[in-house]
Amino acid sequence: MELFNNVTKIVKDDLERVLTPGSRISIAAACFSIYAYRELKRQLNNIDSLRFIFTSPTFVTEKFPKEKREFYIPRLHRERSLYGTKFEVKLRNELTQKAIARECADWIRKKVIFKSNATQDSMGGFLNIQTTDQQLTYMPLNGFTTVDIGCECGNNIHDMVNKFEAPFSSEYFRLFDSIWNDEDRLQDVTDEVVEYISAVYQENPAELIYFMTLNNIFSEFLEDISEDVLPNEATGFQTSLIWNKLY
Repeated sequence: MELFNNVTKIVKDDLERVLTPGSRISIAAACFSIYAYRELKRQLNNIDSLRFIFTSPTFVTEKFPKEKREFYIPRLHRERSLYGTKFEVKLRNELTQKAIARECADWIRKKVIFKSNATQDSMGGFLNIQTTDQQLTYMPLNGFTTVDIGCECGNNIHDMVNKFEAPFSSEYFRLFDSIWNDEDRLQDVTDEVVEYISAVYQENPAELIYFMTLNNIFSEFLEDISEDVLPNEATGFQTSLIWNKLY
């Protein structure tokens, strides 16, 4: 076993050494950031494949009723973390986001499958790497971000990560495979992730900002809207001054 404190000894440095061409990676984590991809781009571009499980519902079609509003706020944060977490603001300010997003989206289309836990059951995070001659596991791993691999500072008092080799790592490989193949618990969200990342570099009309603003403000409440609460068109509100200024 080897221990990383992500201060004087960081996970990213070890991943750069361990990841060889043809490696297969399996990650279970709460979120994924394009900036973590950027830090390991050279190694990740040469891997064979990557399987990623979002440990909590992310980009999923809900299979359960919306009972607790607070559940959806963290979900929005997990989805938006693709563009960078709150601790990666400095990286977003470098104005290289479009180029990184384009490269990451192209890489995902070739190498990566994303699935999400579609249940409310909790799941811990870890990272498995299989090379031609070894099986390695890094855990715990909350997210695949620059903070979790030791490139940026987060708000944790400590960020200790353990690395296990076989035979101890073999249990994590078996665990990941058993969850990955459970269609009742997981939902494939690869297309949704690619679409979300692609939106960063696509050229869009200026009015899209207006529609995206409305969507970000009201999206989590739209499912609660029914005809009972919508205004009646017979009242003529669509010909009002306010309506015409807005729309």
